[in-house]
Amino acid sequence: MIEVLSKYIPERAVEQAFSLIKEHQVHLKIVSQRVTRHGDYRKLPNGMHMITVNAGPNPYRFLITLIHEIAHLVAFKRFGRLIKPHGVEWKQTFQQLMLPFIRPEIFPQQLLPVIAHHFRNPKASSDTDAKLSIALKRFDPANDKNYIFEIPFGSMFRIHNGKIFQRGNKRVKRYECVELSSGRVYLFSPNAEVELLPN
Repeated sequence: MIEVLSKYIPERAVEQAFSLIKEHQVHLKIVSQRVTRHGDYRKLPNGMHMITVNAGPNPYRFLITLIHEIAHLVAFKRFGRLIKPHGVEWKQTFQQLMLPFIRPEIFPQQLLPVIAHHFRNPKASSDTDAKLSIALKRFDPANDKNYIFEIPFGSMFRIHNGKIFQRGNKRVKRYECVELSSGRVYLFSPNAEVELLPN
């Protein structure tokens, strides 16, 4: 397991992460990239704790996702299964488990303040924290995608499932975008990654 972890997370985090996996008897499964989620936790009918995390080239996102899912397991063990999945108990557990990893030996200097800010009140997904999502993207391989907030008003773009939208106005935190085929308006997070189409 140590050998596997060292392919996906920062080297100085491997032993610590392995200790958590061993302590909580986690069956870790690394799966191909999913668009809708970075990872998940399930307690199987046989009592085994299964965590899946998307394989990916960004070691910092992988580490945050792994600890996020272990926090679900630990919170359910401590507080029972009736707690909200991303409620107060999970947030506190995630903060406690993540704190030992938030140091310069593990995360680059430019990521540390953004991560420290995120963990004052962790969100259900790193993607819903636009600042963290954008900071983490700097450590992804280059791609041809743009964030919604980067593309001009009125531009056409395509999302992962092939649907085409036109960017509209910003409404508080999200952007109104019209699906061209149906005329329906959808709200997009500013850090949603999309493919800009030529107008």
